[in-house]
Amino acid sequence: MGLTTGFCVLLLAGSSIAAPVLQRRGNLPEPVSVETAKSYLSSITVAAESNSPAYDRDLFPTWITISGACNTREYFLKRDGVSVQTDSACTATSGTWYSDYDQATWYAASDVDIDHLVPLKEAWVSGARSWTTAQRQAFADDVTRPQLLSVTDNVNQSKGDQDPAEWLPPNVGFQCEYVRAYVQVKYYYKLSMDSAEKAAASDVLNNVC
Repeated sequence: MGLTTGFCVLLLAGSSIAAPVLQRRGNLPEPVSVETAKSYLSSITVAAESNSPAYDRDLFPTWITISGACNTREYFLKRDGVSVQTDSACTATSGTWYSDYDQATWYAASDVDIDHLVPLKEAWVSGARSWTTAQRQAFADDVTRPQLLSVTDNVNQSKGDQDPAEWLPPNVGFQCEYVRAYVQVKYYYKLSMDSAEKAAASDVLNNVC
């Protein structure tokens, strides 16, 4: 081995050792795999949406106390933020929040909404209207499944109660994770999908992921 060759081998070895470890961006609990999401999707019932009786957000008790003085919103602001400082009432007074939906970073909690990936009204029209209030509260304040996420407020507001046939995150790089999570939540809570919604989810799983 010549001097030049030996130097190159050492350089490459050194580069390999020094290579940075890529960290997964984002705050959502890791959803199921693409293949599992496809399996879940195939078993979800297709049914037309029904808004009878009419949806009312008050039927989904939200921002309940999760721990100590912290309610659901405050819980997720702490989970999803970096260097989050809170006062005695658990209100976030400082911190940094990265929004997976649009890749924006925010420095004030007032710029951040906590989104339900499966919107509350979407849940209502696809089965939650037959649930008890306790079941709707568990859905609206789910801290276990990939259902709630801190995101840019106006992006969340533009989403409203739309399903994946009508809205996907503008950050294309997050659409696969979003749909995997959406399908996981719908499957877990035994909620139906309309035909356009199911086709849109399938399209992302097959062509974006």
